[in-house]
Amino acid sequence: MRPGPRERLARGPLRRGAGRWPARLPSPHTLRARLTAGLVVLLAVSCAAVGVAAVVELNGFLTGRLDQQLRETGERFPASLEHGGTRPSDHDGGDGDTRRQTVGTFGARLVGDTVTNAAVVGSSTGAGAQNVPLAAADRRTLAAVPADGAGHTIDLTALDDYRVMAVQGRDGDVLVTGLPTEPVEATVHRLELVAAVVFGAALAVAGFAGAMWVRWSLRPLSRVAATATKVSRLPLSSGEVGLWPRAPEADPRSEVGRVADAFNTMLGHVEEALTKRHASEERLRSFAADASHELRTPVASIRGHAELALLHPGPVPQKVARALERIEAEAARMSEMVDDLLLLARLDAGRPLERLSVDLTRLVLDAVTDAQAAGPGHRWTLELSEEPVTVPGDAHRLHQVLANLLANARLHTPVGTTITISLEAEETEEAEGSTAVLTVHDDGPGVAVDVQPRVFERFTHGDRRRTEGVQSGTGTGLGLSIVAAVAEAHGGSVTLESAPASTTFTVRVPAGDG
Repeated sequence: MRPGPRERLARGPLRRGAGRWPARLPSPHTLRARLTAGLVVLLAVSCAAVGVAAVVELNGFLTGRLDQQLRETGERFPASLEHGGTRPSDHDGGDGDTRRQTVGTFGARLVGDTVTNAAVVGSSTGAGAQNVPLAAADRRTLAAVPADGAGHTIDLTALDDYRVMAVQGRDGDVLVTGLPTEPVEATVHRLELVAAVVFGAALAVAGFAGAMWVRWSLRPLSRVAATATKVSRLPLSSGEVGLWPRAPEADPRSEVGRVADAFNTMLGHVEEALTKRHASEERLRSFAADASHELRTPVASIRGHAELALLHPGPVPQKVARALERIEAEAARMSEMVDDLLLLARLDAGRPLERLSVDLTRLVLDAVTDAQAAGPGHRWTLELSEEPVTVPGDAHRLHQVLANLLANARLHTPVGTTITISLEAEETEEAEGSTAVLTVHDDGPGVAVDVQPRVFERFTHGDRRRTEGVQSGTGTGLGLSIVAAVAEAHGGSVTLESAPASTTFTVRVPAGDG
């Protein structure tokens, strides 16, 4: 039966017999990847720190050596430029001062802020000191060097980067001596290249080795995850459940070992609880089946005696006749309930149904004809495909599904409601073929929102308060339960979509030749 007052459907369609959703795929950002990445990042930071420290220290050391060389050179070379001579033979001692200088040594003499002489020791044999044409910017740079006897790095556009040292001369002038920083820079750049290659190779090797180590370390945790995935795929909703997979034993002193032990303990508790639930369900099914079977005979006997009493030829008081009629009616209702309970118990036990080719189109026509006779005040419409739809199954049980759905629509909608029955074969992507889709739609008041989640459960009764014109139902609350059970027994499903003025039951059953 379809219970409940008329309220707007606030949830999606209910499904019975539908397949389980596939397990959600794991995130690509695994713990193993994060640990490996963290290890590599830490190692990269350490290598970068070591490399930077080594480069800075070497640069400082070589620059200090360059300053020491400048102090040892002193101001002899720029002082030799005082008389304007640049050749070794231009003045006394010139040959000795120039030849003792390192190739590339720069010298300049400043009077005030004006550069009077500037030369550099050439690389050619016998070339001596060569004049350097200084740009205006170079002259300003030299003039800005403080005469403090300390090393300073400057950039001369006519030459290159130089490390220079300025001191006061005897005549009040400023003598500047410089050495090129190119050897220092070349050594530092070479160290940077070697460090990059060595640290890069070390990072690659460490990353690979770290990934293997992390994988080996997390192997017990991966086994726990694999076991959890297997358990999540087990059908735990009903029936006998065997949680056979267990996480492998691990060192109980480690975190992973404690997780595995706790997980196995939890699985044991869940298995015990599900076993008790299954045993309780089996006892309940057995009781329902036995009770239904045992009640059939006394109920039939009560009904027979009532009918026999009503057939008595002698006069029967009106009250007694009325009582006998009620006994007969309730006995018939009880007999119907017993039959339904016995059917559900057999379906729950998994007893196979007949698998013959059933013309579902013919069953729909017969069921609608019977429903029209039982509910002439309703408007019945049919929407059938041109070709007959056949399914493999039990004709009697499928007819019971149709009869229950139509009776449910007739009993719980007011007179004048339009009930539309449609049947079609829907092609599916699976190799099995098509699916027979049967829908029963009405424009009645609808199903209560709070009843919809349990509408296919047994003994579900809706609110008995009805609007004017709705017939009072005498159902047992098992009709829709039988619809769902028979549909599932045929490998199909039944769904409900309900809102005020629009209620649709949809039954899907695999179609084909029986």
